[in-house]
Amino acid sequence: MVREFKKLTATVAFILLIAGCQAMTGETAGQNIDDGTLTTYVKTALAGERVNTLTRVGVETNNGIVVLTGEVETAQEKSRAGTVAGQVKGVRQVINNLQVIKR
Repeated sequence: MVREFKKLTATVAFILLIAGCQAMTGETAGQNIDDGTLTTYVKTALAGERVNTLTRVGVETNNGIVVLTGEVETAQEKSRAGTVAGQVKGVRQVINNLQVIKR
């Protein structure tokens, strides 16, 4: 009986934890993981590009929508970053907020 009570308590605590996470972010735990995975994939794809400045691009993902922030040196780099991010599987949309700063 005590063992069953402990299992029930642990299950209820887990459910409340998951519900609390969703309440704080507005997303389920699965959505948070998916967005985190997409962010990682986009960062990896950008780092794989030969353009050095693309490794300094900030990436945030929410519900499959990727937002790129930061600075690049040319309009071509800005465009390429958006293209690379958009090619990652699972990305629904790319919002390219990169700023072109000539050095």
